[in-house]
Amino acid sequence: MRVFDFDNTIYDGESPYDFYLFSLKYNPKVVRFVPPLAYYGMRYSKEKCTLEELEHAMAKYLKAYLNSFDDIDGMVSAFWDAHMHKIKHWYHPQPDDVIMTGSFDYTMNEIQRRLGIKTMVCSTVNRDTLELEHLNFGTNKVKVFREMFGPDAVPDEFYSDNMIDLPMMKLARRAYLVHGNHIKQVDV
Repeated sequence: MRVFDFDNTIYDGESPYDFYLFSLKYNPKVVRFVPPLAYYGMRYSKEKCTLEELEHAMAKYLKAYLNSFDDIDGMVSAFWDAHMHKIKHWYHPQPDDVIMTGSFDYTMNEIQRRLGIKTMVCSTVNRDTLELEHLNFGTNKVKVFREMFGPDAVPDEFYSDNMIDLPMMKLARRAYLVHGNHIKQVDV
């Protein structure tokens, strides 16, 4: 089984950031949510805050952000229409690929459908309440992987752009770091 991170791995860039920028044309007032979310995301990626602190910040701002739009599904579809070209040319989706990403399900469900991937594990938002239910980062990825595939399941390959995914890299038989379109096997 091949398991992939999404942002900066098979997608050229950070799709949540691109989505936030894209959403500004639907409601420019949401610009106020980008700085605090980006701040906590960067702090976590540099190990300057805990996963719990990141979850708290995301939950605080995400609901207000999503409530700023009338048609999230329409906006998501338009976003992927404009951003499909950012799927890296080396990635050829297989139906049994697994994508494990910190990106949110409200945007990722559409790309999952378009790529034909059966299994995608994302950060999740309750569609009715718009409350954050799960943030899929770091050690949470291993926990969810084991819950989904069993305690003895091991990915044959895991691809990521960032050592923040070291827990998944250590779990896999082979781990790869992706920088742009360059893929290098790493020993962890």
